[in-house]
Amino acid sequence: MKFQSAGPSLTFLLLSGVLVCPTCIGQADVPATRPAGGAEVPVKDVVLFSSGVGYFEHFGTVKDDGSTVLHFKTGQINDILKSLLLEDLDGGKVAAVSYPSPAPLARTLKSFQVDITSNPPLPQLLNQLRGARIEVAVGPDQRFEGTILGVETRTKAVGDKQVLTVSVLSLRSGRTIRTVLLDDVQELQMQDPKLNEELDAALAAVAQARDQDKKPVEIHFAGQGERRVRVGYVVETPVWKTSYRLVLDNPRGNAAGAKLQGWAIVENQTDSDWNDIQLSLVSGRPISFIQDLYHSLYVPRPVVQPQIFASLIPQTYENGITQAEMTKLQQARNAANSQFNQLGAGVGGAGATVANQLFANANAGRAGGAAPQQPPIDPIASVISQASASGLGELFQFTVRNVSIPRQQSAMIPIVSDDVKASKVSIYNRAVLANHPLNGARLKNNTTKHLLAGPVTVLEAGSYAGDAQIDDVPPGQSRLLSYGVDLKVLVQADDRPQLTTLQTARLLKGVLQLKWKDVARTEFLLDNKGETAKTIVVEFPRQPEWKLTDPPAPDETTEQAYRIQRELGAGKLLKLPVVQEMVRAEEVALLPLEADKLDIYAKVGEMPAGVRDALQQVLALKQAAATTVRQIDQHVQQVGTITTEQSRIRENMKAVSPSTDYYARLVKKLDQQETQIETLQQEVSGLQKQLDSQRKELDNKLAELTLG
Repeated sequence: MKFQSAGPSLTFLLLSGVLVCPTCIGQADVPATRPAGGAEVPVKDVVLFSSGVGYFEHFGTVKDDGSTVLHFKTGQINDILKSLLLEDLDGGKVAAVSYPSPAPLARTLKSFQVDITSNPPLPQLLNQLRGARIEVAVGPDQRFEGTILGVETRTKAVGDKQVLTVSVLSLRSGRTIRTVLLDDVQELQMQDPKLNEELDAALAAVAQARDQDKKPVEIHFAGQGERRVRVGYVVETPVWKTSYRLVLDNPRGNAAGAKLQGWAIVENQTDSDWNDIQLSLVSGRPISFIQDLYHSLYVPRPVVQPQIFASLIPQTYENGITQAEMTKLQQARNAANSQFNQLGAGVGGAGATVANQLFANANAGRAGGAAPQQPPIDPIASVISQASASGLGELFQFTVRNVSIPRQQSAMIPIVSDDVKASKVSIYNRAVLANHPLNGARLKNNTTKHLLAGPVTVLEAGSYAGDAQIDDVPPGQSRLLSYGVDLKVLVQADDRPQLTTLQTARLLKGVLQLKWKDVARTEFLLDNKGETAKTIVVEFPRQPEWKLTDPPAPDETTEQAYRIQRELGAGKLLKLPVVQEMVRAEEVALLPLEADKLDIYAKVGEMPAGVRDALQQVLALKQAAATTVRQIDQHVQQVGTITTEQSRIRENMKAVSPSTDYYARLVKKLDQQETQIETLQQEVSGLQKQLDSQRKELDNKLAELTLG
């Protein structure tokens, strides 16, 4: 390595050709860089899932003990460590995978023999290299070698009053010590190969640190000759999206009546160009997660204090494993390694299936196999689908060959171009719009493709008609689309009062069991003021426990609504009644029921005569008992009033002399009140016995009362 002086302000220059030994990366935490002559292994297969992850496969060749470098964003390293798949197809082996440490740059630089953390100038750098042998060129023909003793600063007079500070390098050559002004040095070469490597590695770390968001991953392969290799991994990707164009009133006049175009919107947010790749778009959501495997993890260890021999602490022992169990464990590990080598492990769920399929056909596709026949150009859409569609278990995938998308760019790729069945309808839902239905269409997916959710631009009579939204539509299923307001149809919805009637009533040991029927009726008045007939689809809310009775059966039922379809001629009115019924049961215990509420039940018009008579008998008993309770309360209240009056009289007697007439009058009144209290208490006792008898009679009546 050489340093060339270019004046007092020069520190040093980094020359090209930095080489990092793969076995030294783990020792010195050196960020990996692409070695000179590294193999190109470009991406060839991409599988994007609608769950936000993507499987990427690179295909290329290496020679002998070769390697390749892939660059990833720092946030992708954990996904790479979790899912990386490697295969040498021609007898070679995967040697190692190297990647830079997450340690800060300052910590990495301090691990080298030459510390360039603080960007040292050349004098400080040479002082760090004291004892190293160097070769110095002072002039074109003046070169000499020596061992660095150090660099010192001296002052130098220039003219009469100016003084400059200069750096002087001291070298020992044999028995001679030579000093050289650094300003005069034109070239400096280090003779120690290890110091050269260390300084190169430190400078490489500085260069790598300029882009903190990108990390190189170096993959090493061991073998002989030129060999094909494949690299696969799963990383986070933008969700691929779909959009559609639905052409109604197809002028071509085919039996389907409509044309559907579907576009996949794909984003290449990676740092690699996609050149002539095979792209698979999967409508699946495999389970995927992020686990931090990149940063260092240290397990806390206990601190054990020295123990004297006599103070041994109690010991605990873990469960042991026998030799036979050890053999079984090793067999399980070998089986797991075998599965990984088959390139199915590491890609979760459906991704493994996709990866295996890609591995199976990748070589055939690249070896010049016949490309799939493209469908004919549609003169209406002027767009053909570039994707072949196929089922994948519970999932569905579109596969497109020969796709090229530069890095950090996006593309729209046609994946659907098919005739479909579509009929125009007007869709009315009062919760959406009260007075008008929406222009819509009933689209049936009569293709073999799974249509993913996305926006639909509707074209009618050669012009834009509106936008719609569609959810996933598997083959053979139908969906309604709405794309505008139908102003030519007026709708009036009238909710009638809810009717409640008693269906059955029976008594069972004091419990009144009732069955009610509630009837809700809504009438729709549909008025077609247009000049063409309409197909109207009325959506009516579907309520739990309610049953649609008119019409007897809806044309369609969803989880949230009934759909009733009717034909409405031009300039015609249509009255559409919608009736729902609900039968509900009610149980009422008669004993705690208040008399006025029992009277309400007894007067229900549909109540059976026998049950009504029994309820009236129970009502009479409850009213008699209630009358007795009321009388008892009145007597108790009178006793309380008299007792309060007696307290007042006794207070007055304390204030007058016993010999006065007033005192005698108060005594006489107290005597009368005592007699009255005794009478009331006797009556309360009698009423209480009467109440007990009435309650017993009521209990007996309810216990034996069973009707209906």
